[in-house]
Amino acid sequence: MSQKIKIIYTLTDEAPALASYSLLPIVKAFTGAANVAVETRDISLAARVIANFPEKLTAEQKIGNALSELGQIVKSAEANIVKLPNISASIPQLESVIAELQAHGYDIPNYPSNPQSDEDKAVKATFSKVLGSAVNPVLREGNSDRRAPLSVKSYAKKNPHSMGAWATDSKTLVASMTEGDFYGSEKSITMTDATQFTIQFEGADGSVEELKSLDSLQAGEVIDVSVMSQSSLRDFLAKAITEAKQKGVLFSVHLKATMMKVSDPIIFGQAVSVFFEDVFKKHTLIFKELG
Repeated sequence: MSQKIKIIYTLTDEAPALASYSLLPIVKAFTGAANVAVETRDISLAARVIANFPEKLTAEQKIGNALSELGQIVKSAEANIVKLPNISASIPQLESVIAELQAHGYDIPNYPSNPQSDEDKAVKATFSKVLGSAVNPVLREGNSDRRAPLSVKSYAKKNPHSMGAWATDSKTLVASMTEGDFYGSEKSITMTDATQFTIQFEGADGSVEELKSLDSLQAGEVIDVSVMSQSSLRDFLAKAITEAKQKGVLFSVHLKATMMKVSDPIIFGQAVSVFFEDVFKKHTLIFKELG
């Protein structure tokens, strides 16, 4: 007898969760009639935290690492996974989940935002596995089909969105840096031999700060690096803000800090400080005291 066809339905924590959970029985009703099995895997943020910190949990509290399991399944030809929307977890969301789990008796460590000991650094590194868009890169290693069904496309054509017609005199303006950004400085090298490397920042005063300690590269491996000039970024932001005011359009900055966890929060901070430059100049000492 041939192996029964199986669909894996992911349980997540993105709104509207009620719709996701209420749809599952309907899916099972249809697939059951076709002799297709439907299994669930919990890849919510809470489940991923529990799976990564089993050391101090009771046997009843421990669960398997469903995301790691799915990471292997997607590489097989038989994989059929329905991935529902899941949050790209930010640190505040993570801290909220940790507090909720602790309140329910789970011995999960707090998130060490400023780790000092090796133990805290290890804990932070483990938490980093569940931050940001941790799910998508794992599941998209397989053959991911994200095309909209023909019926959905047809409906959209027949029922265009109220904002579908765009005025030709729209003041919309998209601005981007022309120099000093990541794109302009990117360098990519394919290693001919195995080697080791570090990443260092050399200041104009000759000082050297290590940004990444000694690490290894294999032969044939690609290392890609780029830098952004803070002064170029601030000049660009100042010009963009001035231009937006002159043209009477809303100034907005589009970043994805949950994915670009290192660079984008810093870039956003620069945008805020340039936008409120007068405030920052007036209260410089207070901001320094606050850290």
